[in-house]
Amino acid sequence: MIVALHGFTGVPASWDAVRAQSEARWSCPRILGHGAEAEGVESFDDEVDRLAMTMPDGATLVGYSLGARLALGIAVRHPARVGRLVLIGGHPGLEDDAEAATRRADDEARARALETEGLEPFVNRWEALPLFGTQRRLPEAVQAAHRARRLSHDPHQLARSLRVLGLGAMPSHWLALPGLPMPVDLLVGGEDPKFRALAERFVAVRPGTTLHVVPGAGHDLTLEAPGAVASALAPSSPSRVPCPR
Repeated sequence: MIVALHGFTGVPASWDAVRAQSEARWSCPRILGHGAEAEGVESFDDEVDRLAMTMPDGATLVGYSLGARLALGIAVRHPARVGRLVLIGGHPGLEDDAEAATRRADDEARARALETEGLEPFVNRWEALPLFGTQRRLPEAVQAAHRARRLSHDPHQLARSLRVLGLGAMPSHWLALPGLPMPVDLLVGGEDPKFRALAERFVAVRPGTTLHVVPGAGHDLTLEAPGAVASALAPSSPSRVPCPR
């Protein structure tokens, strides 16, 4: 069983291009602020716990961006649920309190913009971020479908997601990485330098982690390189080396 967590402004269908190349059984739950029934979720760890309770023990857990941060939280707090952890463009969390406070303020400003201006202006600014620049090379039909998914959300619910699940609200998990008991794979685009650097540091902190760098791709490999993601998820993936116990 593969449990897949989408990114911010994503939906379960964001995994369709990957799932089409996989023979595994999949579960793609919605995340807080993206159509999930998540009453009582008031913190990042609350959402981690909620998602963990929907998973069978020993699942392959894969997450992209926001989903990768939540997947790492599940692996740290509920390791028995995770047989294998696969993180795409993931961040283990901010270690500096001042940096986290600045990020929370930034996310609060984005949340207020969503509530006051609506969804389309926010999505326009979100899509213009340099992080997503490589996506503008994709076919127009692919870009249009991806934009339609982003625009399918409720702006007030996305604002809630930013406040509760933003990077500044996430606990730092750097110190927990060496103790992860399951095999861990990291996927990053070769044209995503910030997250490639984070992944390389992750590997240095936790030897035995497998790093897959996908040439010619940016941050969202589920969109830009679904075949590479499906290949890395395959049980017989030749590039994956089990981590030592």
